[in-house]
Amino acid sequence: MRLTRYSDIGLRVLIYLARSDARQGPITMAEIAGQFDIPLNHLIKVAGHLARTGWVDALRGRNGGLRLVVDTKTLQVGTILRELEGDDELMDCEGLACHLRKDCVLRAALKIGQQAFYTAMNTYTLYDLCDGKIGEQIVMMHSSFLKQATRLPM
Repeated sequence: MRLTRYSDIGLRVLIYLARSDARQGPITMAEIAGQFDIPLNHLIKVAGHLARTGWVDALRGRNGGLRLVVDTKTLQVGTILRELEGDDELMDCEGLACHLRKDCVLRAALKIGQQAFYTAMNTYTLYDLCDGKIGEQIVMMHSSFLKQATRLPM
């Protein structure tokens, strides 16, 4: 199983928002896109999805941006991934003309494996992902961005 770029971006956004200082205002899409070298149009799609889940507030306008509104200690990684990846089967047996489909055990085994993956990921929370050295790096990244932004002429 391989996670999509969509989920990768979603996790990075949530981790970044969890440790950035939102008291200074929402985190701009431009900041996040620049920090992780993410195309802005991809980021906008993912941010919209995160906003629809209720985990993130997306504020429009000149002073807009993203703000995390969920408790990082309760949001489980498996829940995040299931939302971003979807719960589709790993193998589409219906779209194939497979003669083994009637007696195949693989489809059920993959479904069990997928469930086990999400269950294992739910032993971690968003807080776990952004604690320690990763959290410190994000704080430094955000601080550096804010210092550069205040130096730019308006």
